[in-house]
Amino acid sequence: GTVLTFHNICYHVKTKTGFLCFKKTTKKEVLRDVNGIMKPGLNAILGPTGSGKSSLLDILAARKDPHGLSGDILINGAPQPANFKCTSGYVVQDDVVMGTLTVRENLNFSAALRLPKSVKEKEKNERVDQVIKELGLSKVADSKVGTQFTRGVSGGERKRTNIGMELITDPAILFLDEPTTGLDASTANAVLLLLKRMSKQGKTIIFSIHQPRYSIFRLFDTLTLLAAGRVLYHGPAQQAIEHFQTLGYQCEPYNNPADFFLDVINGDSTAVAMSKADGSNTAESTEERSEYDKTLAEQLAEKYSNSAYYQETKAYLESISSGNKKKSKGLFRQITYANSFLHQLKWVSRRTFKNLIGNPQASIAQVLITVLLGLIVGALFFGLENNRAGIQNRVGAMFFLTTNQCFSSISAIELFVVEKKIFIHEYISGYYRISAYFIAKLMADLIPVRTLPSIIFTCIVYFMLGKYGLKPTVEAFFIMMFSLMMVSYTATSMALAIATGQSVVSVANLLSTVAFVFMILFSGLLVNLTSVLPWLSWLKYFSIPRYGMT
Repeated sequence: GTVLTFHNICYHVKTKTGFLCFKKTTKKEVLRDVNGIMKPGLNAILGPTGSGKSSLLDILAARKDPHGLSGDILINGAPQPANFKCTSGYVVQDDVVMGTLTVRENLNFSAALRLPKSVKEKEKNERVDQVIKELGLSKVADSKVGTQFTRGVSGGERKRTNIGMELITDPAILFLDEPTTGLDASTANAVLLLLKRMSKQGKTIIFSIHQPRYSIFRLFDTLTLLAAGRVLYHGPAQQAIEHFQTLGYQCEPYNNPADFFLDVINGDSTAVAMSKADGSNTAESTEERSEYDKTLAEQLAEKYSNSAYYQETKAYLESISSGNKKKSKGLFRQITYANSFLHQLKWVSRRTFKNLIGNPQASIAQVLITVLLGLIVGALFFGLENNRAGIQNRVGAMFFLTTNQCFSSISAIELFVVEKKIFIHEYISGYYRISAYFIAKLMADLIPVRTLPSIIFTCIVYFMLGKYGLKPTVEAFFIMMFSLMMVSYTATSMALAIATGQSVVSVANLLSTVAFVFMILFSGLLVNLTSVLPWLSWLKYFSIPRYGMT
């Protein structure tokens, strides 16, 4: 099996406090002098909220920004490979499978992009079938995973599908960030039993967990207990109680060990032998309480550093790390790909179009609304005359069409914001290049959602405006269609540019709306552009509707 060791891991982040130009940058210590050994088996990282367990997991998986990070991580005594995050498995806390696809389709996607092209299609399918069988997903293999709007597989089956996505490459080390979060007690137990079976096959499984029940705790092989970024215990899980007993903390009969450890860390344990008995150290205010907890964590960390468990760990680390330490922060950023750009584009495009077909409501609604709006505009400006009123109505029709195309493109904002978590995870894991994902998503959005409405609008409105409305020539017809498409494409590009910098859809919607309102003001209809003040007139060159109308 594979052994992962970490030596003197320290990590701090810079946080900004204050407002605008009055912001102050302060350093916050997340982890301090963390050492440990993760051997084949179930390796749990336990601790209260804010203890640094997720940060430690990300650092071990090479998924943390190396700025502010020091220390060494070795795999079987050798430095971590540059592409470690692509060769290891990492199951994030939130589900990152496509809900509109079936369990098998999701696993096929992972196999197609993460297994090299040298692996034949038949072998990839066999690997997918093997993973489905191992995870007990045979009954739901062809069922859709499900979205927030459509019912799919159960929570446990969904979590197992997430694990399956990572098992496709058969990684020697598997990381999981709080795998039991959001699951009921029975399902959580089933997931951990599955991981236990996998660990017995020689896999090194490392995971963070918050507050497991006893039936889950007894499955752990090693336990790393964290508080305030310090290690309070690292060693065999079943000997942790014995360690705390030597410090004067007695675990009451029938008490869950995990709850007992967290009580000790928080200073709430009824088993504290001395200092807590008279209540003299109980802090009154929140600030004092925080200081008390920090002091308690430091005391427990110091006692652990004097224990036999720490000395044993340190001796083992020194024996394998001599001459092998190698610091290379740049390596953390390297991502390698198993397949070519065109292969990635093909599979991401296929999944994107399947997702579109699986969620047809939005596309159908957009087409129906476009037809309805086209008929209303056509009826409103029907049979334009060649006079002053006709000219005004003609300009009004053009203004409405270009403005409508701009505001319709706001729906493109969801294109990247909704799937942001899935994209970040898959990109870091080496599924595909950013360019392949972007082009595939763009193709899936532009063709059905942006191009089709432009064609529908042109076909309906052009002929309803009458012989004096617009030029009755084929050339003019296609120029109008092309102009509406260009307005839609340009507005969509701007909406996407805004969306990439936002994680909340409502904020991106607001920013896009404000931008389009300013563009409409400078489109040339509401305000005569020759009368605009010189220091504002340059804004007309950024108006998308202006180019569409002219």
